[in-house]
Formats: sequence, C-alpha cells, structure tokens
Amino acid sequence: MKVKNLVYALLIIGIGGFIAYRIVSNKNKNDESKGQNGKNKTTTVSGVVVDTQTFDNNLSLSGSIEANEQVEIRSEVSGIVEGIYFSEGSNVTKGQVLFKVNDIELRAQLRQATTKEGLAAENERRAKLLLQKEAISQEEYEVARADHASAQAQTQLIRAQIAKTSVKAPFSGKIGLRSISPGTYITPTILVAKLVNTSKLKITFSIPEKYASQVRNNSIITFTVSGSETQYTAKVYAIEPEVAVETRTLQIRAIAENKDGKLFPGTFADVKLPLDIIKDAIVVPTEAIVPVQNGKKVFISNFGKAKEVMVETATRTDASILILSGLKKGDTVITSGVMALKNDDLIKVKVKK
Repeated sequence: MKVKNLVYALLIIGIGGFIAYRIVSNKNKNDESKGQNGKNKTTTVSGVVVDTQTFDNNLSLSGSIEANEQVEIRSEVSGIVEGIYFSEGSNVTKGQVLFKVNDIELRAQLRQATTKEGLAAENERRAKLLLQKEAISQEEYEVARADHASAQAQTQLIRAQIAKTSVKAPFSGKIGLRSISPGTYITPTILVAKLVNTSKLKITFSIPEKYASQVRNNSIITFTVSGSETQYTAKVYAIEPEVAVETRTLQIRAIAENKDGKLFPGTFADVKLPLDIIKDAIVVPTEAIVPVQNGKKVFISNFGKAKEVMVETATRTDASILILSGLKKGDTVITSGVMALKNDDLIKVKVKK
C-alpha cells in the first residue's frame, strides 16, 4: 500500500514539474519574440522636418466642354419641304435661310384675308361718315371698326405663318447632318439638324464648397483635353449663386476661344483652377498621409516614439499635399513604413534634406 502511494506521489510531482517547465519555457519564448518583433524593437524610418513655404494653390478638377451656342433646327409649321439651302457640316451665317416649306395654301389664304381686310376697311370708313351725319348709332360704328380690326389681325397671322415657312439660322455657326430631303413632309416634331457655334466654348466644372469664397469672375483657368498636350486658357464668367445640396459643390463656367477649331463640344477637360496663394503654408509628402475611417492621419516623431496625429488636408499635387491643421513648423513627419506603424512604436528617423 505504501509503495502504491509513493508511486502516485512521484507521478504528481513529475506532472507538476513538467507543467512548470512548459510555463517557464513559453515565457522565455514570448520574451524573445518581443525582443525581435514586439514593441521593444526600434524601427528605422524616413522623415521630413515640417517647414512653412509659399504654396501656389491650384485645384485640379474635371470639367466638360460645351458649345457657346447650340440649337436644334426644326420647322414651326407642317408642310412639304420645297428647298434645302445648306450643306451638311458647313458654316452658316446668322439670318441665312436653311430650308423652305411650301406655302402655296398659306398665300391663297393671305389673298383671301387681304380682300376681307379691304372690305372691312371700306365698311368702317362708310360707317364713320354715317355716324358723323347721325345716320347710324355709335354702336353700329363700333361693330364696323371691330370687324376691320379682326380682318387686320387675321392678315397679320397668315403673314406670320408664311414667314415661318422659311427657316433661318438664329446665329452663325456650323450646321450638322440633316435628316430631311426635298419633298419630305415635315412637322415641328422632326429634328432637321443641329446648329452649334464653336468659335468660343464653355467649360463647366464644379468645386468643393470649402473653396467657394476663393473663386471670382474673370479668373483665368488652364485646361487640357485627352489626346493633346496643348494647354488652353479660359476666363471664368459665371458662378452659380448657390451650392448644390446633393453634392456640396459649386458650379462654375468659363469661356475659351476656339479659333483654330481644335476643341470639340462634348469632350472632357482637365481643369486647373488657381486659388489664393498661401503664405506660411505647411506641405508634406503625399506618402506621409494615412487614410482612416474618420479622416486622415500622419505619424510624427515624439522623443523616439511614433505619435499619431489627425490632420485636415486641402489641395493635393503629384508629390505633396497641403495641411490645414494638425501639424506645426518643426514637427518631424514620418514618410516611410507608415502603414505598419502604431502609436508609441520605437522609431529611428532618417531625416531627408
């Protein structure tokens, strides 16, 4: 019995010793791991010392190019097209007749209305003479005068209808492809062609609301278009009076000369809008910025440790970004390895000149 108890005691002591050994062993491994990969490891990073500078604040935006004037050419009256007086894709001048609708019936109606107008005018003249002789009442004279006025109005109406059969260009420009031929029965619903004035072009774009106070009429913008390296200029001439609630942006329109005809309506433009020049601006490399859920942050060096700082940013260029708040002159901003850094990580900063 004593031997059995002794065996149990030895087993218990052995198991306890094994557990204690494993605990000490795991602790030593964890300590070694922390020494290699944990918070106690010093990470070498690159950084820049923040300094103030003058910043040319240019806002990069996307815009659309539109014709200075554009209209759909249609007929106001229905009828048979008897003549077309423009060539597709050609330039036309203001007031030029583009096409003519047959007006034979309207001219017959005009002759009839003119005859009635003459008769009504004669009846009014006679009624006036009779009224002076008190041969008719004032009421009878007023009826004759009203008949004359009605006949005049009918004549004017028909003349206006006849004038509408000759469709003229409302402004000078280039006319597009036509959809009618001589002999076509045309109605006001049929689109004949489009007329555009491309000697000048409108560039429409929108800016975030925080820049709204910095945009003024007559400001000069620059823009480029796809497939060309040429830089064009335009002048801001109209600003929307209110910010769009849905997008929180302000719409702006500029106008550009297009004398060489190399710009086309409907294309996109990469716009650069100059804003106020900022003196004593704080600018950091774009690689220092870390996007987070509630904004943007950077890491600065704080007595050998990484410190997370939330920042408010503005204009961004290819290599740098303007900081509105969160940093001050003299801060050392970390520019490498920022995605893997955490607060209070030990760091060694190599400052870039």
